[in-house]
Amino acid sequence: MIPLYDTLRSRKIPIVNWFLIALNVLVFLYEFQLGPSALESFIGRWGLVPARLFARPETAWITIFTSMFIQGGWFHILSNMWVLFIFGDNIEDRMGGGRYLIFYLLSGVAAALMQSYLLQASNVPMIGASGAIAGVLGAYLISFPRARVASLVPIFFIFTIIEIPAMIFLLFWFVSQLFSGFLALQG
Repeated sequence: MIPLYDTLRSRKIPIVNWFLIALNVLVFLYEFQLGPSALESFIGRWGLVPARLFARPETAWITIFTSMFIQGGWFHILSNMWVLFIFGDNIEDRMGGGRYLIFYLLSGVAAALMQSYLLQASNVPMIGASGAIAGVLGAYLISFPRARVASLVPIFFIFTIIEIPAMIFLLFWFVSQLFSGFLALQG
């Protein structure tokens, strides 16, 4: 199921949402030009490593923020930014730009701290905007429970555009995120 657009239109230009998308894309383009060794060093330095955070919080705290702007590949950046593009504008419209930026960052921080708490001994860097985007999608669900999302859905090997309740799409997104996280924990 691929979301194409939601049925809600923003009243204002979503400048903060576009800024967040642009910042993520710029960091990804920087990552993309790095060689394998330099990329590994970059992620190791700026990704959130739970064991480092709990051992030396005074030097690792910044990675709570930087990690949410590092993406793990083309699919990761495209899917995260596409979902943010579709749903973030309405939340920015509802909250206002400044409050939306703070909400986005706090959602990412909360997700990073929760995952770090659950995986305190992990030396594997955590990266990605999924936690911040989960906050945006949760806010969307609460703010617009009756919204609909036009989605590209495969039905018997034929892709069809179907308008579905946003709640169904968001449930699908959250389950897929949990499944991906579970698979990542399995190795």
